[in-house]
Amino acid sequence: MSLISAAEKVAAEFEYPSKDLNDGVQEFMREMEEGLQKTGTSMSQIPSYVTAVPNGTEKGLYLAVDLGGTNFRVCSIRLNGDTTFEITQSRVAIPRELQSAETSKELFSFLAKQIETFLKTHHNDHFEAHIRRRQTMSGTADYREEQIFQLGFTFSFPVNQVGINKGFLIRWTKGYNIKDAIGKDVCALLQDELDALHLPVNVAALVNDTVGTLMARSYTSPGKTGTLLGAIFGTGTNGAYVEKLDKVVKMATMEESADFDKSTGEMIINTEWGSFDNPLRVLPNTSYDDQLDKESVNPGIQMFEKRVSGMFLGEILRRVIISMMKDPNVQLFKNKPTTIADNSPLYEQWGIDTKFLSDVLQDETAKDYEPVKHWLEKNLKITKATAEDEKAIQILVTAIGKRAARLSAVAMGAVVISTGKLDNAFTGNSEDDVVDIGVDGSLVEKYPHFQDYIREGLREITAIGVEGEKRIRIGLAQDGSGVGAALIALVADRVESVQAPNR
Repeated sequence: MSLISAAEKVAAEFEYPSKDLNDGVQEFMREMEEGLQKTGTSMSQIPSYVTAVPNGTEKGLYLAVDLGGTNFRVCSIRLNGDTTFEITQSRVAIPRELQSAETSKELFSFLAKQIETFLKTHHNDHFEAHIRRRQTMSGTADYREEQIFQLGFTFSFPVNQVGINKGFLIRWTKGYNIKDAIGKDVCALLQDELDALHLPVNVAALVNDTVGTLMARSYTSPGKTGTLLGAIFGTGTNGAYVEKLDKVVKMATMEESADFDKSTGEMIINTEWGSFDNPLRVLPNTSYDDQLDKESVNPGIQMFEKRVSGMFLGEILRRVIISMMKDPNVQLFKNKPTTIADNSPLYEQWGIDTKFLSDVLQDETAKDYEPVKHWLEKNLKITKATAEDEKAIQILVTAIGKRAARLSAVAMGAVVISTGKLDNAFTGNSEDDVVDIGVDGSLVEKYPHFQDYIREGLREITAIGVEGEKRIRIGLAQDGSGVGAALIALVADRVESVQAPNR
């Protein structure tokens, strides 16, 4: 068997035909519904307590902070009221000793001090005016709320969120280990330290970055149509969408659930769809997927994410390449003068970055497969690969990426169908007919044809079809953890103002 034929045979294992795609949509909708009914389900369907999306006319100056791992970002966002915004930001590394501090106070005190430094640097007039008022006031009752910065807090660790600005830390990830913080309200921890510094800042919202992606897209999207879905296809994958409040049945039985605005009749739901179909009822499963899962840090879970997100696509390709190299009947990288260095990342788990998959497809018409040749030499230490080797790699990369995109269409299509957004008769008014979806992440931004393959998948979903797909507008969202967090703080502040008009 020729090398190209062997590559095409393996690529066929990654095909995801229309029937399987439609079966996937049906199972996805079933798990969505199950997650709305009760807790402890495969797809968590977590209420965000955000009950309205922006329309681009919002104005104001808001703060956002993002604790996502090794860095802490502080932003101020000025919303101009015309779908545009201006952002000022700073980043600081979190000292390693604070990531495993004895008490939560040490970390959150550090975060509060970074916010203080940011305010002094970028909003000193506001900050100094606040200090002067505080020095001349008899008590906090004299504060005017418009003098307080409303802050959205993106906290990228597992929390049990029970209100728009209340969430209890479940566990640390990403190398953090501050045992004292487990079970505590992270918004209150930050607010306590802000208050200790007498800063004019109110932690108004606890933000999931995917919910923030939806909000940011809804503010910047063209026209008056609110965004239905915010989706991330990057290192990980997740989606958040607008659901009818009466369908979120489980909220009636959720313990410690805070009061929230019910006037809109809607709630943004964080699906956590990376865990869709963990039992593999309908997801495609090759031997390469199976090996990757068994050797991962979390076998048996996040099975959808392991087939879709950027963190895993490179590793799938690496395992395919190793398998083909071990096959005595396949001549991949075996012809002279091709050489592979003994310390090639090809022999290491996670040795191939998903950026490779994007790079080799950047110019598929290049003579001699130059992008592939360059990347093999630079990153995998494979020199003088043959044109046939390079073509085989391109075939494999295309197949793995296309499957990921078509699986992405399952998630997006299921949300569109389950929310009934295409049920309204086509009016011919492009603004009324459009279903807006905001996306973020390296795969949708940089992976060639990824969006094309998503759209191909959407057209093949029976309940969407060619005409339905035309009504779906997919656009990039900007900075969910910054702009999106600020917008959630705005929504939270407006709700608070309505509920307490004399505050």
